[in-house]
Amino acid sequence: MIKNIIKKYEESNAFLLFVGLLAALFFSATFLINRSISLEGGHWYWSASLRFAYTILFLGFGLVIFRGIDYLVAVLREFVTHLKFWTIAGSIGFGSFYGFLCFAADFSPAWVVATTWQTTIIASLFVLWVFGQKLPKIIWGFTFIIFFGITLVNLSHFDITNIKPLLLGFIPVLIASVSYPLGNQLVWESKKKRKSNEDTSVYLLDNAFVKVFLLTLGSYPVWLILFFLFDVNMPSQGQLISVAMVSLLSGVIATTLFLYARNKANTPSKLMLVDASQSGEVFFALLAEVLLLGAVLPNLMGFVGLVMTTVGLVLIVKK
Repeated sequence: MIKNIIKKYEESNAFLLFVGLLAALFFSATFLINRSISLEGGHWYWSASLRFAYTILFLGFGLVIFRGIDYLVAVLREFVTHLKFWTIAGSIGFGSFYGFLCFAADFSPAWVVATTWQTTIIASLFVLWVFGQKLPKIIWGFTFIIFFGITLVNLSHFDITNIKPLLLGFIPVLIASVSYPLGNQLVWESKKKRKSNEDTSVYLLDNAFVKVFLLTLGSYPVWLILFFLFDVNMPSQGQLISVAMVSLLSGVIATTLFLYARNKANTPSKLMLVDASQSGEVFFALLAEVLLLGAVLPNLMGFVGLVMTTVGLVLIVKK
């Protein structure tokens, strides 16, 4: 019965927003846990690379249990057949994205990283534009309302006497915010092209878990290169456990929900809606920091920013 209800509404704006916000909830755990690891002395490289090692284990096990070993073999064959594509898409969409995000956690609090990450909303617009997608001008306006709201939240906590950590956190996250939608859009475009060419292997890309698995495999060259570039000590037991939690909550659950919603988005406007829903990470990260880490509630400027972000999301849904 539940499956039938989902089938009926899965392409509606409201449903896509709900799934996108649910993904944002699980994504927000990344910022808090990575910041906690950093404060305890864990190296950002292990926070990034181990997450994807765990993700392969979790997803590989899940695919075998629910689809069988033959299905996993078909997925691996897909990776080998299109090795160049998945390496490029994975290195950009997962490797560059998460490496820079974890690096930023060494210099900025979770709320700063979560807030700056919302630049991915604007980045998504430009990525869609580069790939020839046409978006209504009003969507751009609504999106900038969201971004301006997020900026107010950021400015409400800005400390002019401590600008270096903010810059070291901002620039890497800015790069990550472009990398993530770019990698995902490469997959979306590839799927569209294969369907038009009647490629029989395209059915694999309808499974969000498979896409996460393939992008994760494709990111491995990045982790190998970074391993030889940085001198890092072995991770502690606490970091191993924390990264496993991030991998499950964000790498598997959140990413799969996000890609599922993106897969069901059959218009550029709906794609933008799903991408914009990730601004919910700010709300969830802020709430978690207040409840769990004793963070101070937003001041008037921050509150106005939160309201503007909410209004922007509502306007996009009604559009």
